[in-house]
Amino acid sequence: MMKISGIRYLVEQGIENIWKNRMMAFASFCALLVSLVLVGISVLAYQNMDSMIGGAESQNEVILYLDEDTSTEEINRIGNEIYQMQNVAEVNFYSRDEAYQDWKEQMTDYDILFESLGDDNPLIDSFRIRVKDIRQMSKTVSQLENLDHVYNVRAPYDFVAIVTQLRITLTWVMSALILAMIFVSIVIISNTARTSVYSRREEIQIMKYVGATNVFIRLPFFIEGMITGFFAGCGALVITWVVYDAVAGILQNQVALLSIIGVGSMIRFEAIYLPVTFAYLLGGALIGAVGSAVSIRKYINV
Repeated sequence: MMKISGIRYLVEQGIENIWKNRMMAFASFCALLVSLVLVGISVLAYQNMDSMIGGAESQNEVILYLDEDTSTEEINRIGNEIYQMQNVAEVNFYSRDEAYQDWKEQMTDYDILFESLGDDNPLIDSFRIRVKDIRQMSKTVSQLENLDHVYNVRAPYDFVAIVTQLRITLTWVMSALILAMIFVSIVIISNTARTSVYSRREEIQIMKYVGATNVFIRLPFFIEGMITGFFAGCGALVITWVVYDAVAGILQNQVALLSIIGVGSMIRFEAIYLPVTFAYLLGGALIGAVGSAVSIRKYINV
């Protein structure tokens, strides 16, 4: 078993090698940095698009119209039954008087029509219901239709179909994109690590010929790659944070657009910076270390 002093020496060698081979170390740093940023931004883009679709889903609304002769007691009872349904997130009673008043305010150019109606209110009471999961919309509508004193139930089935299909398409497209980014990153990192090790192949072979063990040869490269990867993770974190905040700032200024497409549910970076930081630093250090250690296998098997 290697002594602590020996491990310390190898760690120091790994750190020293970064400076001795700073050009190749910088190339590895840049390759890791670009790869981490590509994968990280792809993952964050997918999470935010999924969150935006979730925000659009929350804007769904089912309207339940009641019979004209429904009493106040029956309205309260029906409201409680609706609220207790598993897939119901929010229930609001919309009286016929409120509906009539809103109708008059929206149709200010039709005063003659309202004068002809006089005190007669042609509208009926209703409940406006928001569901939790739009995929269970049909089931929820069936439950609503089975309630007493229900005249009609109107549900946005076209909206549900569009959002559901959009989520499925987004999942497939972004999954393919993320996998492609990971593959490209692996190729870039592998080629860069292989080039870095190739430039020092004679050094590795000399150490092997004088009796150095595989662990003794591999550990400095492991430490070197881990340190390079760690700092690449730090750089990727800073770049991602700056880009993310810039894009979020641009979108947040588009108030009208946000209200339509649900971008108001965009994830704040402050809410996810801990897992993102952990992923970048750990991922960078691990990829750098393993990439460097694996790349020298060809040259130590002599």
